[in-house]
Amino acid sequence: MSAQALRELRKAIHNRTFEPAYLFHGDDDYRKEEAARELIAGAVDPATRDFNFDLLRGGDVSAEQVESAVHTPPMMADRRVVVLRDVSALKKDARAVLDRYLSRPSRETVLLLIAPAGIKQDKELERATVSLAFPALNDRDVVEWVTEHAREAHGVTLTPRAAELLQEHVGTDASQLASELDKLASYSQSGTIDEDAVRDVVGVRQGKTLSDFLDSVAARDVSGALELIDHVLMLPKSGLVPIIMALTVQTMAIGWGRHARDRGMPAQRMEAEFFGLLKETGAYPMRAWGDAAKCWARSVSRWDAASIERALDALLAADRAAKDTRLSSDEQMLASLVCTLCVPARRNAA
Repeated sequence: MSAQALRELRKAIHNRTFEPAYLFHGDDDYRKEEAARELIAGAVDPATRDFNFDLLRGGDVSAEQVESAVHTPPMMADRRVVVLRDVSALKKDARAVLDRYLSRPSRETVLLLIAPAGIKQDKELERATVSLAFPALNDRDVVEWVTEHAREAHGVTLTPRAAELLQEHVGTDASQLASELDKLASYSQSGTIDEDAVRDVVGVRQGKTLSDFLDSVAARDVSGALELIDHVLMLPKSGLVPIIMALTVQTMAIGWGRHARDRGMPAQRMEAEFFGLLKETGAYPMRAWGDAAKCWARSVSRWDAASIERALDALLAADRAAKDTRLSSDEQMLASLVCTLCVPARRNAA
């Protein structure tokens, strides 16, 4: 769900202009539940909640219970709210009742259907409701979402660099990001969360982030990268496999850039071209796109075609080894990979 869609939903809640039926679906359960709580709080009168709020679960509810819930009129209130979780688990007869109701829903009832993560989209329900998708956050969405969440949930401002640093350290999991923002909001007394606050509270160590590690490998600085291995393996949402994935994205991007430079692309265009490549492909470099593009642009000259090919072979082998029976520790495997990536191919051949 985009920040704009969330703002529109909150505007409707604020104005108390509710649609008869909503469908919340997608893989991000945290943001889905957050929006559901806001909708319920705005639509239900607390004084009459016991009479005008029903919570049903698709796997447990009968057709008769669905029928009764959606057709019961509100008591001492303008509307009632019915929440049906796990709508995809409805039995055939209960789903038939729901479909009939949605063809002519009551304006006195707000029906919220919630689909669990990981299920196939239900086109019929999407057409019959106001459908709001909550996909898992990706690299492009995180900074916008954490900035919006800090403002809406805590009334604080998150500086752009603080948002990027939070993304680099925590990743794209909305639940984890929200948890860190809770701590940061309590810690920051000025109404602004800056990068120093993120370093203090989240535990980011200057010069020892995943971004610093990726920069060192891109620069083929073997000693600098080796020094950071213990630190990056201990970062939240990190680990050997995610780091291998980040290195693979980086190596493939630099290989693309090397090919472009060999065909005559000016060096001053590389940063913009890398940013465009990320936008076009949606690749996830495990850090801010701007930081990745800058790093790759200044590192292209350090790589040649033979080094790129050798690095990709090593990354594939490391990925397979990391997922099979472990013959060595994560630290040992990553150190061996770093040495392979950072040593020029011609030196190895010699």
